[in-house]
Amino acid sequence: MNNAVRNSARLFGAGLRALLVLTVVCGVIYPLVVTGIAQAAFNGKANGSEVTQNGKAVGSELLGQRYDKGKDSKGNPIPDLRYFQPRPSAGLGSNKTNDVNTQYDLQVSGATNQGATNTDLIAAVKERKQWVADTYGVPQSQVPADAVTSSGSGLDPDISPAYAKLQVNRVAKENHLDRAKVERLVEDTTEGRVLGFMGEPRVNVLKLNMGLRELTK
Repeated sequence: MNNAVRNSARLFGAGLRALLVLTVVCGVIYPLVVTGIAQAAFNGKANGSEVTQNGKAVGSELLGQRYDKGKDSKGNPIPDLRYFQPRPSAGLGSNKTNDVNTQYDLQVSGATNQGATNTDLIAAVKERKQWVADTYGVPQSQVPADAVTSSGSGLDPDISPAYAKLQVNRVAKENHLDRAKVERLVEDTTEGRVLGFMGEPRVNVLKLNMGLRELTK
């Protein structure tokens, strides 16, 4: 009996020491080392890729956001067409899959999991395509896919160069700017494929609108 007690005590002590050591190593030392390396080598990314303008944080280059000028009588947001608009954001909390940028809410981000044959999705895409075509004065055949579909995360900060260029005329008119200046801004903000071959060219909407604000000063 005494041997059994001693063996149990020895195992308990070994387990307790292992717990304490692993807690210090994995719960204190490792996080501090990783955090220190991240802050030293990747400070901007470690702090959320925060974007500032005139000394003030205006968003993150990793997260999309809305550009509205208020709400209509039904409480729906009204896009501010002085700015370039992002792609739609479904959000898990939305019943309307692709309504006009209804979400961009960090708490309900995500995909809808609706397939290409889903009637609600088809209706929402058609509605969005009609809105884009009417708003920017182009045929529906010229509306790019990212203008009418949300991303998997619902927080995509980028749009395609095609969607950015489609908005140039309206944005220039709303801001009383020369169209060529706005076109040049889109070209300057367009980023190429990662490492030259991964992904597609893209335009960060936040950076694009920051450049637009500079033009309108």
